[in-house]
Amino acid sequence: MTEIELAVPNKGRLREPTMDMLRKAGIIPIDLDEQALYARTVDPEIRLVFVRAADVPKFVEEGVADLGVTGYDFVVDSGADVEELLDLRYGSAKIVVAVPESSGIASIDDIPEGAKVATKLVNIARKFFDERGKWVEVIRISGAAEIMPHLGVSQVVVDVMSTGATLKTHGLRVIHVIMETSARLIGNRESISRKRAKVREIVMAIESVMRAQGKKLIMMNVPQEVLSIVTMILPAMAGPTVAKVEAPEPMWEVYSVVDEDEVYRVVSAVKKAGARDILVIPIERIIP
Repeated sequence: MTEIELAVPNKGRLREPTMDMLRKAGIIPIDLDEQALYARTVDPEIRLVFVRAADVPKFVEEGVADLGVTGYDFVVDSGADVEELLDLRYGSAKIVVAVPESSGIASIDDIPEGAKVATKLVNIARKFFDERGKWVEVIRISGAAEIMPHLGVSQVVVDVMSTGATLKTHGLRVIHVIMETSARLIGNRESISRKRAKVREIVMAIESVMRAQGKKLIMMNVPQEVLSIVTMILPAMAGPTVAKVEAPEPMWEVYSVVDEDEVYRVVSAVKKAGARDILVIPIERIIP
């Protein structure tokens, strides 16, 4: 029997990173169809629900889904009363105010009263301009915001910016950053209380994936005479693990978890110290 309904984006920039994260956490769909609204997972108590990222907060607030993954910008814009469980640290972007390069507008103060602002994030945009005492006409759109000034729909856009390349390509310039956003795991407050054990199990699984990001497992064989040198070189979360190897000469197997950006330096150093048969292995999950 399904205990947890987990809402995930059905498309867009958060879809694939979310599915990848869930697979690594062991929440693997077993009957996934691109057109399906639901998918069972290898855990019979968890079912995925596929909806628009913008709709996830309301689905979770109303209890249609117990948990959901969506952008923080959508959570804020919806005003949904949900609990944020995790910042998933992917899908990072900024919500910005942008204008055409040719507009002559250099700041928020330069935007004329009554200017039209095109955006999908209507509530964020309205609150931003209201707090600055700037009267504008906020227009809700469903298509690409960056094209709206060129179509004459608006003079200003409020949009999500990852790298800025798309805005620049369309001749737009950022004049203000409203907020930063990233993917979040959110929960229905009643579900979190009523299904506490299962929710905690899912959170722990996802946390273990996050903890493993940017980490590698380094394994090697180390002769007895250089063991102390190699173990001093190796960084580790709780010290390197050492086990005796049955070999003609005194030999030890040593392995340690290393930050990805330290792998080159560590491998070079332990190799120079006398380590052999060095393996560098990806890590999917770290559970303390």
